[in-house]
Amino acid sequence: MAVHLSFFLILTGLTGIHGITTVSEVSVKAGGSISIPCLYGSQYRNHVKYLCKGYYFRHCSYAVKTNQRSSGKFLISDDKNQRIFTVTINDLMDTDADYWCAVEINGGSDVEEYFHLSVTRDLPRLYVDHQEITGFHGEKITINCFHHNSGEMKWCRLGGSCLSSSGSIDGTRVTINASSSVVTVTMSELTTDSSGWYLCVHRDLQMPVHLAVTEKPTTATTSLTPISPAPESKNPTEQPPNTDQAEQDSGTVDLKSFIIPLSLLIFTVMVTLFIWYMLKRQKQTKVESSATTTADEEVTYSNVKKKRQASETAEEEVTYSNVKHVRRSSRGRSDAEMKSDEDVTYSSVFALEQQNGQRVEAKAEDVTYSTLVHHQQNL
Repeated sequence: MAVHLSFFLILTGLTGIHGITTVSEVSVKAGGSISIPCLYGSQYRNHVKYLCKGYYFRHCSYAVKTNQRSSGKFLISDDKNQRIFTVTINDLMDTDADYWCAVEINGGSDVEEYFHLSVTRDLPRLYVDHQEITGFHGEKITINCFHHNSGEMKWCRLGGSCLSSSGSIDGTRVTINASSSVVTVTMSELTTDSSGWYLCVHRDLQMPVHLAVTEKPTTATTSLTPISPAPESKNPTEQPPNTDQAEQDSGTVDLKSFIIPLSLLIFTVMVTLFIWYMLKRQKQTKVESSATTTADEEVTYSNVKKKRQASETAEEEVTYSNVKHVRRSSRGRSDAEMKSDEDVTYSSVFALEQQNGQRVEAKAEDVTYSTLVHHQQNL
């Protein structure tokens, strides 16, 4: 019997059958948000996890499950590598007090663990700057745990060891400095194994803090940055950001505020130059078109023929006149040529005499030829 009991205890330790580990009580502010980690055994890795609301587990109601889509009030995520599922409760109210972290067991009783939320309208009795933080490999991070009452403060790893003074947790060096209302925890020489959930513990209260350790970016200058900007309602109070972090954010903002206006200015100048060029070209085209439609010169051609015809009793003068009006363009003529031109008249007259109905051909000396050409030119 003792052999069987020893074997069972060894099997229990190897498989990690210890149910669920989570916080017991957390102080939160009404209207805010809180994330609660629930550590489970490796044998539950592929099971459905859920959050149940109510004081008695048998009568609690499902709030959210991993096999269902999360709602706005309740969110859930499952990190199977760390064996932790996390539930987030938003818009906290006085009725948000009693909850259960649970794992579904097909054909058996579900595994559950209770936690209590103490909702207050004032500052929580225990809170931190950021519930989720990021650290860089080989560097350090600092967490401030604020409290109102005297007493010993501990820094613990969820499901692991705790420290009340400086020491080491899972190979990560921890330095704890306490004052009357705040305990500063510094974790240095971070590694990827340092990632996980930790707890600020003060008396019966715990405040969970999640640490994610990543490789340092080439442009990074700090070891502490929030995973994402938390809404104002998530944190009980607004604490001043880390000085190095503020300098980094300021440098990034200054660079962006310089590059963006410069790009807009260059684009505006290019568009303006293009519009100016198109307008200038259009104006030049109109001027050239107007030049081609300049009023043409007036040219008048006149042919006059004069004949004498004799009737039986008298001679009669007959005049034939042909007038042709032509407009000639002055384009291409130099100023000198235009100024030197005057009205020119060319005249040709043909005189024929007929007497007594008979045509008498005039001799060469009796014939006058005249052609009239009238040029009227507009300068």
